[in-house]
Amino acid sequence: MSTFVIMKALQHHGQRDTAQILLLRGAKYLPDKNGVSPLDLCVQGGYGETCEVLIQYHPRLFQTIIQMTQNEDLRENMLRQVLEHLSQQSENQYLKILTSLAEVATTNGHKLLSISSNYDAQMKSFLRIVRIFCHVFRIGPSSPSNGIDMGYNGNKTPRSQVFKPLELLWHSLDEWLVLIATELMKNKKDSTDITSILLKQKGQDQDGTSIPAFEPPGPGSYENLSTGTGESKPDALGGKQEASADCQDVISMTANRLSAVIQAFYMCCSCQMPPGMTSPRFIEFVCKHDEVLKCFVNRNPKIIFDHFHFLLECPELMSRFMHIIKAQPFKDRCEWFYEHLHSGQPDSDMVHRPVNENDILLVHRDSIFRSSCEVVSKANCAKLKQGIAVRFHGEEGMGQGVVREWFDILSNEIVNPDYALFTQSADGTTFQPNSNSYVNPDHLNYFRFAGQILGLALNHRQLVNIYFTRSFYKHILGIPVNYQDVASIDPEYAKNLQWILDNDISDLGLELTFSVETDVFGAMEEVPLKPGGGSILVTQNNKAEYVQLVTELRMTRAIQPQINAFLQGFHMFIPPSLIQLFDEYELELLLSGMPEIDVSDWIKNTEYTSGYEREDPVIQWFWEVVEDITPEERVLLLQFVTGSSRVPHGGFANIMGGSGLQNFTIAAVPYTPNLLPTSSTCINMLKLPEYPSKEILKDRLLVALHCGSYGYTMA
Repeated sequence: MSTFVIMKALQHHGQRDTAQILLLRGAKYLPDKNGVSPLDLCVQGGYGETCEVLIQYHPRLFQTIIQMTQNEDLRENMLRQVLEHLSQQSENQYLKILTSLAEVATTNGHKLLSISSNYDAQMKSFLRIVRIFCHVFRIGPSSPSNGIDMGYNGNKTPRSQVFKPLELLWHSLDEWLVLIATELMKNKKDSTDITSILLKQKGQDQDGTSIPAFEPPGPGSYENLSTGTGESKPDALGGKQEASADCQDVISMTANRLSAVIQAFYMCCSCQMPPGMTSPRFIEFVCKHDEVLKCFVNRNPKIIFDHFHFLLECPELMSRFMHIIKAQPFKDRCEWFYEHLHSGQPDSDMVHRPVNENDILLVHRDSIFRSSCEVVSKANCAKLKQGIAVRFHGEEGMGQGVVREWFDILSNEIVNPDYALFTQSADGTTFQPNSNSYVNPDHLNYFRFAGQILGLALNHRQLVNIYFTRSFYKHILGIPVNYQDVASIDPEYAKNLQWILDNDISDLGLELTFSVETDVFGAMEEVPLKPGGGSILVTQNNKAEYVQLVTELRMTRAIQPQINAFLQGFHMFIPPSLIQLFDEYELELLLSGMPEIDVSDWIKNTEYTSGYEREDPVIQWFWEVVEDITPEERVLLLQFVTGSSRVPHGGFANIMGGSGLQNFTIAAVPYTPNLLPTSSTCINMLKLPEYPSKEILKDRLLVALHCGSYGYTMA
């Protein structure tokens, strides 16, 4: 039988029985005139059963499929599909596939660590193989479900042994990081170029089979780990690279490569753990190499976005790098946020994707809040993440415009006083969960729905026409509130707390205790701030604790059920690990967008105090800088001084302070070198030092805005 017949049969059917019959009748396994083989066709179509038949007749094709994982022209999901099927045939087959993939991954990983290789191509190939390896491992006959790190807890099971080839790669990774750490520590004061150390090429044959031992700086030496598997050593750099590399910083040369291998190491550790658990071995690895990893990130923050995905999945590790992450531009963090939020989802244009009739959210205009709550609660969460389709009952319209209208209406309905979910803050423009929302028997269900709507809006980049108090944004982010947040709901009470902090209360006879009278389900009750609080007096020494506990009671404990219900809905669409990339000011911008600011109206409604007047040079420079900076930076400035990113209806003349209408105010502060502007958000006051030049003013102002210097005065 001709090769053409089997090729056509596979192309049109790709069925196991067809292939078996053809091969039994003597069909030859040959490529067509374009060099495409029957196996190529089967893998391209994801025909795992047919691949199984071909391997039965031609066992050599097993290794061909394994090598295909390096072919970027083949779709990764099709390769996964084929290997999934093959791995399910028997435990031995499963282990054989994994061991072979581990060997290929190890070889490619060592190539990646060789600086003479092409980084982009080698990195993509390596990570692709590791992803396939981890996927096959997870779907195997006995995937881990008992909470045990199957490969790294000391159990020498056949299943854990499939990772053994990779240990050579992890050992090389560890040696690289130890070497760099040693040199960083050695040269902290006198930064010596370590490139010359790493590039001491002892000589290598043209075939690359002989690499003599490498002697690192300091006591001891590394063994020569050059093996038949192609393992790289820190000195295994191509001789042709030496001339150009001598003048380069080796960390810059290797950071991306090592980071990609670290990513692979994390993937291999994670695939052996149950969902939601972090491998102890990987945590130990990060802690061991903490300084080097931070060095990589500081030099090239994009490494976080490209390779250090583990930060988003491991809260215990995220805290070690959070200061570096939050120092990255807001725009970069937004891109990273959405990249990871939508990773793993099928490609779509969100609301534009073709929608099954059963997936359409059919709502009633005359009861939009209740009907939307009902249909969203019944909808498939995964499908809502992929896209939203809304239709109003009795109307034909659908599409982006209808979805936009739906979000607009719901954002207003969420704060509708008829539902008693939220109350207006003191400034009249922001909203806070209502501690008395229990008057609505469905209030917790509605809070959960409100969280779902805001989570969906953020997921699909739909802006909502609603603004919350700073403290509620903190609750969404998991950031502790402080006494200044009380001003949004009770400015006078906030002033009293500030007075307690600012003054010595030792001899005032206030007789305050760690208990306060508060409204509990409509009745005033004495509530202890801590166990036994009614008998603990507030003193000069413990007053800070008292203020913090009062704040937590007023701003958190009083509305904890409402917060919990809201977050339950919000986290259905937005993982907590992702949203913590932002602070409370940035979250407001994510949800409600970047407002347009009329600078002329701003200037018109600004007051000056403490020696400044409108005609002063510093004031002239300030407004010139405001005109020059970007719209985003103007919003940051407005937030910096007023605590809000928005201008109220009617413009700057209607800006509210802690005690009512309060114009934007600029106060003079004596200048000292490096002094940053500060602010008092309760009175909308910018404390602007008397800078000697416009250039210094602009530099110091931008440092304050971009570094979030709330409460700080020195750079």
